Amino acid sequence: MTQTVREDEVTSEDELFDQSEVAADYLEGLLDVLDSDGDIDELVVGDRPQVEIVGDGLEKLVGQKGQTLEALQELARLAVYRKIGEHSRLMLDIGGYRANRRKKLAELAKKTAAKVIEQDRVVKLDPMGAFERKCVHDVINATDGVESESEGAEPHRRVVVKPA
Repeated sequence: MTQTVREDEVTSEDELFDQSEVAADYLEGLLDVLDSDGDIDELVVGDRPQVEIVGDGLEKLVGQKGQTLEALQELARLAVYRKIGEHSRLMLDIGGYRANRRKKLAELAKKTAAKVIEQDRVVKLDPMGAFERKCVHDVINATDGVESESEGAEPHRRVVVKPA
């Protein structure tokens, strides 16, 4: 599903916070059904609503390679859409998974950039989800001497890092 946002459709911080509250309410109900404990924090980070679930024993909500987390994020976005009538760019993190993954991906991107610069050759990374690709692109774009692009189709889409 793609969403087109016009520049004149700026969402206020209050509207973004409302989105995170709707998502948090939905996820709280889901945690009750699953009989899982976790504290839910509602935030606005940059121009995105965010919900963080923190606590112990949340691994089952993250799943293998974050697949369950991604599914829960989409369900939370759908809950926001049903309640507010607008598509949301809500970001969900559970047990700090995304924050930890972002750090690891930043390290990978830095090592890859150094390799590309040192060897003056293109490096293709393993396929990644959209969140992971964005983390890598952000680091590469902030590094002199290299550039990146995504190639392929989901679920085999990957980041390609090239000399600039």
